[in-house]
Amino acid sequence: MPIYLFHCSDCDAEHEELLPLGETADRSCPACGGTATHKFARIAVKYEGWGFTATDSLVGDTKGKDFKQLRTKAEEISDS
Repeated sequence: MPIYLFHCSDCDAEHEELLPLGETADRSCPACGGTATHKFARIAVKYEGWGFTATDSLVGDTKGKDFKQLRTKAEEISDS
């Protein structure tokens, strides 16, 4: 479940809530009781495993990637 950031236009307070994906409807502000709306915020993403941009370039075939070869190469790199 993602953590969403909400901003209250009445008191200018911000608060975070852990909610199911896509639950960004307006909420009650815990500080003043006004209406808090969803605000886009920075997120932290941690890539683990294989199949991302950094490892995709390890396979020479750009049209039909050999994912078995890609996985093997990514595992070799992560082991070192």
